Amino acid sequence: MRPDDEVFAPKLWSVYQEGYGFDRLRADLIAGLTVAIVALPLSMAIAIASGVTPAMGLYTAVAGGFLVSAFSGSRHQIGGPAGAFIVLVAATSARHGVDGLVLATALSGLMLIAAGWLRLGGFVKYIPYPVTVGFTAGIAVIIFASQLKDLFGLTLAGVEPGGVLEKLAALYGAADSVNIAAVTISLGVIVAILLLKRLAPRAPTC
Repeated sequence: MRPDDEVFAPKLWSVYQEGYGFDRLRADLIAGLTVAIVALPLSMAIAIASGVTPAMGLYTAVAGGFLVSAFSGSRHQIGGPAGAFIVLVAATSARHGVDGLVLATALSGLMLIAAGWLRLGGFVKYIPYPVTVGFTAGIAVIIFASQLKDLFGLTLAGVEPGGVLEKLAALYGAADSVNIAAVTISLGVIVAILLLKRLAPRAPTC
């Protein structure tokens, strides 16, 4: 294999050439379970925000995760949905429909392939650190806002908005529909996660 071929060869191929034993399989299973706990619910949330069924989010998460694992060039890369895309996906779906969303996703993939082929990843180092920190904080806010409806069991009159400010306004307007059972279950899950983090820090809780 030529040096240029090694650069673009999937890392999965290199790992199998080195030898893949039970220890690596066990580590990969734990890592996969940890990612699935986060990725699967988030994929369903993005699907719901896009106006499609939650099952489509599951299909996308499984297929996308498999393709990233099979063709990635990194040993430790994680492939999964990003909460920051909820706003973009919801807006695209509302304006252009699901067919337009699929087309936009395909074009984005082609752009990423072209950027990798042209070795443009090095330009990431020119992005200022405050921008990346702000982007990460924005993702946290988006994910938090997207969970409030289910956390309190709220019932909205229409489709939940994708934008954070519009979403918060719609949730506030539905504050009188709080479901006590949903709140109780949510608090129980939060307490369980906190206890697991204290009693079993290595357990995949988040």
